[in-house]
Amino acid sequence: MSTEVYTEGSTEVEMEPALPEPTSCDPDPDADAKPKPKPKEHAGPISFPLYIMWALSVLLLLVSAPFTIWYCFKKVEEHMRVIVFRGGRLLPGGPKGPGIFFQIPCLDDFVIVDLRTVSYKLPPQELITTDGVTITVKAAVFYHVEDPTLATIRVEDYNYSTELLSASTVRNVLSTKTVSELLNDREEIAKDLRSTLDEATDPWGVEIERVEMYVEDVCLPYQMRLGMAAEAVASQGARAKVIAAEAEQNASHALKEAADTIAKSPHALQLRYLQALQTIWAEKKPSTIILPLSVDFLSGCLNKEESSN
Repeated sequence: MSTEVYTEGSTEVEMEPALPEPTSCDPDPDADAKPKPKPKEHAGPISFPLYIMWALSVLLLLVSAPFTIWYCFKKVEEHMRVIVFRGGRLLPGGPKGPGIFFQIPCLDDFVIVDLRTVSYKLPPQELITTDGVTITVKAAVFYHVEDPTLATIRVEDYNYSTELLSASTVRNVLSTKTVSELLNDREEIAKDLRSTLDEATDPWGVEIERVEMYVEDVCLPYQMRLGMAAEAVASQGARAKVIAAEAEQNASHALKEAADTIAKSPHALQLRYLQALQTIWAEKKPSTIILPLSVDFLSGCLNKEESSN
């Protein structure tokens, strides 16, 4: 950044360069940051008729206080919140509760919002996957109200709207999957459904906790069933070959270790020979007579035969 210096009379004045004004092409660092919308409280000045209604309501309350004062206190449960509208305007201070709050008769209206988790079971959804298979899917959505104020003033009925949105979103998302993906990747699909629903219901003050789904019925064409059966048989055959190869490899390693152990001790070979004879005699007992011979004797006979040759 350069500076400009000019002389005015006998005094040197240093001028800082002017910063360029932002244009529409310059990126805005705060453009991506979208804060959660908040409802306006008492937008605009209070009108004169509202003051008149407030004064008349207070006067009526004072005149009939011994009898009506007890109807002005309202109780709110621990799992509920109350949104108060005074003269049609949202009362500042946020939701009321839990506990007891005061209501001005003829002037205050209130809406009670339940904060507990709501479980909604979607009706069976029949749809066609990308590979042309008709399936029936059942799902359940669990949600709760995160912001009672938004749930009251942004949507007419947040329960009904969330249920309709859940049904349409499940159909739209699952229609882009194949049968194998629906059967094998249910957890990932459920996470995608939850994130999609949560993003859509965030302006309503509703948070989606989780989505559970399972495939109830699959109507596969005959040719596809044959193909899937052939694929399953081929997969099982390949697994069987791999298991047999691993067993042969383990057996060969075990035989090599046994041969190395027997080679280190001459008496071990004699004991193994006698054990083999006992096994043969036990299997062929009625018709076989076993005459055990020493391994050294057999080795000497073989050596003599080789020398004579």
